[in-house]
Amino acid sequence: MHRIYSIDVLRGLIMIIMALDHVRDFFHVSAMTSDPLDLETTNPALYFTRWITHFCAPLFVFLSGLSVHLMNGRKSKAAIAKYLFTRGLWLVFIEVTVVSFGLTFNPLMNTLILQVIWAIGVSFLALSLLVFLPWQAVLGIGLLITLGHNLLDTAGHSMFMEFAHNSNFTYYQLFPGHGVIIVYPFLPWIGILLMGYGLGRIFQQDVPVATRRRILLTAGSTMVLLFFVLRGINAYGDPRTWASQVTALKTFYSFMNVTKYPPSLMYSLITIGIGLLALAALEHARGKLADIAKVYGSVPFFYYILHFYIIHSLCVIVFFASGYGTDQIVSMQTLFLFRPPEFGFSLWVVYIIWIAVVAVLYRPCKWFSQYKRTHKQWWLSYL
Repeated sequence: MHRIYSIDVLRGLIMIIMALDHVRDFFHVSAMTSDPLDLETTNPALYFTRWITHFCAPLFVFLSGLSVHLMNGRKSKAAIAKYLFTRGLWLVFIEVTVVSFGLTFNPLMNTLILQVIWAIGVSFLALSLLVFLPWQAVLGIGLLITLGHNLLDTAGHSMFMEFAHNSNFTYYQLFPGHGVIIVYPFLPWIGILLMGYGLGRIFQQDVPVATRRRILLTAGSTMVLLFFVLRGINAYGDPRTWASQVTALKTFYSFMNVTKYPPSLMYSLITIGIGLLALAALEHARGKLADIAKVYGSVPFFYYILHFYIIHSLCVIVFFASGYGTDQIVSMQTLFLFRPPEFGFSLWVVYIIWIAVVAVLYRPCKWFSQYKRTHKQWWLSYL
C-alpha cells in the first residue's frame, strides 16, 4: 500500500501515547483500584496521563478506515471487499487469541476481552458490504451513526446491546468456564471507521494539498466547536453530564470527562476533531521526531501486538523482583495474571517504563517496516 507521510506520523504518535496507557494499567499503583479521571481522587498529572490517551482508539480506528480508501484505484471494489472481509475475520480471531493472551497471560484463556482490534475487525466486515457504495454514502452512514448512536443510551440492556452499543464490562459465559467481556461495542466504532473511509477521498492524488488542508482544518475546527457547544449545554451526546465543582480545576475535569465506553458523540468530536487539525499540521512536517513517529505508524498492528507482550513480560519480571510469590500470580480482583491490585509504582516510574518500552520497540518496528517495503508476500497486508 502506498503510504502517506502525515498519516503514518499521526498514527505513530497515537501508538506511542497508547503505550503510556497500557504501561499505566500494569505498573501504576492505583490503576486497578481507582479511576484516574475520578474528580475526587485524581491529580493533574494522573488526569492528563489518562485523558491524553483518549485520542488513541478513535484515531486508530478512523485512520484504519482512511487507509482502506487509499486502495481505491489500485484494486477493484470486489478485491477490496474480499480483503476487508478476510482481514476483518482475521482481526477478530487475533483479538480473542493473541491479544487476549497478551493481556491476561492466562494459559486457560478463561476470559476473552473484546477491544479495539475486535472493533476494527467487525468494522471491516461492515465496510466489506458498504464499500460498493459511493464514498459520499459511506461517509454519510458513518456520520449518521456517530451523531445518532447516543439515542440508544437508554435502549435497555441485553447481550446483543452489549455487543452493539452498551458497555458495562459485563462477563458473558459462552460455555462452562469460559466467557467474554465486551469493552468495545461495535456500532459506534463502525461509525468512526466509516467516517475515516469517506474522508480518505481527500488523500487521493488528484486532490491538491491546499484543498486537503483546508478541508481538514474546516472539518476539525467544526468538530471541536460543536463539542464545546453541545458539551456546554449538556443536552445530548454523552451519558455522563458535567457539573460545576468546588474549584475551577475540578469543573474542567468534569467538563472534559467524556465517555469512552462506548465512544460518545462528545468523545468522538473532541478526539477526531483535534486529530484532523493534527493531520493538517503534519502535512509538511519533516524532521527527526516525525521520522521516528513514522516508523511506529507504518507498522501499527505489529507494534500493537508486540507492545502488550513486552509490557506484560516486564510486569512478570518486576512482580517476582518485588518479592511477590507464586501464590499471588492469580487475583480475583484483576484479569491480568502477575498483576495484584496493590502492585505498582508512582506515576513517574510509569513514565520511565513507558519511554523504555517505546525505545525498545523502535528497532523491531524499523526492521519490519523496511521488510514490508521490500517484500510483497500476500500475508504482509494482514500484519
